[in-house]
Amino acid sequence: MKFVDRIAQHGKRQLFYTFEFFPPKTDQGFENLVSRIARMVGLNPLALSITWGAGGTTKERSLDLAGLTQLEYGVDTILHLTCTNMEQGTVDAALREAKERGIENILALRGDPPRGEEHWIPTDSRFQHGVDLVRYIKSTPEFSHFCVGVAAYPDGHPDRDSSGDGELDHLKEKVDAGAEFIITQLFYDVDNFLQWVEKVRAKGITVPIIPGIMPIQTYASFLRMTKLCATRVPPSLMSDLVPIRHDDQKVKDFGVKLAVDMIRQLQRGGIEGVHFCTLNLEKSVARVLESLGLAGNIPTLANRLISDFPSPPERTITPHTAADRATKELTSVPQPELEAGKGELNSAADWDDFPNGRFGDFKSPAYGATDRWGSSALQSKPALSHWGSPRTAEDLTNMFLRYLHSKIPTTPFSPTPLSPESLMIFPHLEKLTRRGWWTVGSQPAINGLPSTDDVVGWGPKGGYVYQKCFVEFFVEQADVDRIVKKVEAEGGGWVDFFAANDKGEVLTNVPEGGRNAVTWGVFPGQEIAQTTIIETESFVSWKDEAFSIWSEWASFFPPDSPERTLLEGVREKRWLVSLVHHDYLDPAALWNFLFSKNALV
Repeated sequence: MKFVDRIAQHGKRQLFYTFEFFPPKTDQGFENLVSRIARMVGLNPLALSITWGAGGTTKERSLDLAGLTQLEYGVDTILHLTCTNMEQGTVDAALREAKERGIENILALRGDPPRGEEHWIPTDSRFQHGVDLVRYIKSTPEFSHFCVGVAAYPDGHPDRDSSGDGELDHLKEKVDAGAEFIITQLFYDVDNFLQWVEKVRAKGITVPIIPGIMPIQTYASFLRMTKLCATRVPPSLMSDLVPIRHDDQKVKDFGVKLAVDMIRQLQRGGIEGVHFCTLNLEKSVARVLESLGLAGNIPTLANRLISDFPSPPERTITPHTAADRATKELTSVPQPELEAGKGELNSAADWDDFPNGRFGDFKSPAYGATDRWGSSALQSKPALSHWGSPRTAEDLTNMFLRYLHSKIPTTPFSPTPLSPESLMIFPHLEKLTRRGWWTVGSQPAINGLPSTDDVVGWGPKGGYVYQKCFVEFFVEQADVDRIVKKVEAEGGGWVDFFAANDKGEVLTNVPEGGRNAVTWGVFPGQEIAQTTIIETESFVSWKDEAFSIWSEWASFFPPDSPERTLLEGVREKRWLVSLVHHDYLDPAALWNFLFSKNALV
């Protein structure tokens, strides 16, 4: 059903809500997300939405996931679709495939700013703005049946300097072109949002507005997302959040309460529905709905006794009926063979609730970051100006060194400034980088510091955290050969490595199926929590992303230019290497291995 028809059918009797998911990067993450969605469908969302990667990078996974939620679960699904920097024909193909999967709703997005002036980019020139996609869908007979929604930015567009009135003009243009509903970017200033809604209505825009709500999961992810989205954060929120920032459980609890308070204020302001940005996590959204009294009517199936003579009927069931029901339930929804996190103590709903970054558990549905609106971090003009126009390997070395010395705030591989944790091993990172081993990830060894530690702490209060030292860098083939030989000769079982190139070659001394937890925590009354895990699947997933960054960066320069030749050469010739030392009791163990006795650097 069209989303606007579903909203009208729902009426105003109680709040409606939708859930947003992104396609995980790994197969097992995808399978486990299927199970998670199956449970979250029981929370009775009015619709689900599936995000779309920049330039169509998640096209197949996005379509597969949207088709699954639409056809297998029977929940109206909104497929996000970006239109800029897409190859000719991609938009048409995506719309046709969505139609084949029974999807009737599209969230039409611009995506990255179009690079039209760069004539060497073979993109579809018909699309420069989101309104172009709306107009195209609604004016093309083959696609005009789609119910089209658009994005809006209550706190202002992160890529534009236009005034608030200018943004409202853009929004009005999209609605006039045929947009039938609006989903907003996340925000935390409800008063400002409600004032913005009044301005939208004053423009003559009457379509439904669904505000984006993102329960705060961790302090770090909150800072990252609000910076990415240019979200206005009220000072009162920060004053409440900062004192508890090192206690992840308190932050999560605070996030739930804040979301509940925001939604209640939105309801008082006349808002009839909300859109949850779930980040593929389950527990916080469920808790918000429970607190609002919207999750209490979910049917639960109690176990029944199988008997030839069912009595009483509410407690017993015949063998034939039991077998028939089990068969139907097992075949109605596809389930993975084994869902990670299910066990006597683990809960499938929240086993991956704590931080899940680049090297989180690759089986987690939340594995892999999302930008929500299909944009790439490399599109930022200030960032590109910081990185300069490198023409030699020395230029790249200098860029990485400037980042280490906090002279620039980002690199293409590090979207945030150098962390205080990295300062603990700064001399070693600097030494590697000066050698031309460009470091892109690392952490120091930690042996049982309090979970409230200002630098490395995480998780609930009263716990202790541990880390194995690891470092990750780009090097040339000859250096990879030297590293492998030294690990074999002198590693003594203490050093694990992964190395891979863009061609798909992977070298490692980790056994097949081996999992290397490099960050873990021990907390009162809980199982040991492992938040950073390096294994083949997660490393290969990150390797693919890392080498694609070199390609994307190269695409900003003309063909055959010195900059493009250099960056494409790096992608083709360098290897990404990850080294882990298992002796977390000795903070110098990894660095002694690298720098002492037959030193590699």
